[in-house]
Amino acid sequence: MKLIFLGPPGAGKGTIASKICENLGIPHISTGDLFRKAIKNQTELGKKVQQIIESGDLVPDALTVALVKERLNNPDVEKGYILDGFPRTIGQADSLSEFSSIDAVINFTITDDQVIKRLAGRRLCKNCGAGYHVDTVKPKEEGICDKCGGELIIRPDDAPEAIKNRLAVYYESTEPLIDYYRQKGILNDVDGSPEVAAVVKDTETTISAI
Repeated sequence: MKLIFLGPPGAGKGTIASKICENLGIPHISTGDLFRKAIKNQTELGKKVQQIIESGDLVPDALTVALVKERLNNPDVEKGYILDGFPRTIGQADSLSEFSSIDAVINFTITDDQVIKRLAGRRLCKNCGAGYHVDTVKPKEEGICDKCGGELIIRPDDAPEAIKNRLAVYYESTEPLIDYYRQKGILNDVDGSPEVAAVVKDTETTISAI
């Protein structure tokens, strides 16, 4: 099954996608993860997008589409996939339709206040990339990664000003996708505000009914 997960930053798309993909046996394709890997490896693409991502803006459509199209050529997507963080604009959605068909779109709903609380509390291991949260996923030792002992940092795009900018960009560029896919008859809303287990259950119920 080929799925798209939509929702504002902090809605839990990545966390939910990882669990759903494990159950369905399909890959979780996150453009955010792909970009961060490119930045960490300081590839040419990584150098181009680093400044854009850190300011909370969107990577240009042409670069993003090329990256996703290349990823969807891999054999592990034969049974389907979940796209997380793509498409972000109507232009990207139109481009995606030219090389892949989508079965359903899951739109996770959450308030701005919940977004800010979730994102501002996130912490990331500087070494291995493991994720934590000051309220829900605390490390055993404050500021230290449980897995590798690395320093926990705040991602530049989780800083307060960047969060506000990300929300503004979302409402301007990405929210129109909700109507875009609703008009195609493949959009399904899921409340993203409860605990992860409850959202996973609701999402699986929604997918099984498609």
